Amino acid sequence: MSDFSLIARWKRQAKLLRVKIYTIYLAYKDPRVPWYAKAFTACIVAYAFSPIDLIPDFIPILGYLDDIVLIPLGIALALKMIPKAVIKECEEKAQTILSQDKPKSLVAAAIIVAIWVFIIALFVVVIL
Repeated sequence: MSDFSLIARWKRQAKLLRVKIYTIYLAYKDPRVPWYAKAFTACIVAYAFSPIDLIPDFIPILGYLDDIVLIPLGIALALKMIPKAVIKECEEKAQTILSQDKPKSLVAAAIIVAIWVFIIALFVVVIL
């Protein structure tokens, strides 16, 4: 397999992942989705749309673990909790919306920053 086809395949997978994330985001707003699915979906979507990772990407291996493993597993679990009819409707909407814009979650970014500030403050208190 050539490097070009591998990169093209990764790009397709990344685009599909983006559609799935936005699909569950739209499903979160749907009243037909159970509360527990909404709670789980909100966490996955906030983390996926956040421009800041809980585990920074510059940390070897662990930095990409969330992007490669945790987010896809979370999306798969969320999709199992959401009714199929809702998923189908939201997937169509997601494809239309994503062809026009790229969403971000500033609230999720703020939460991740707050977690890092807390960890650093805790580290400083323990060391001193």
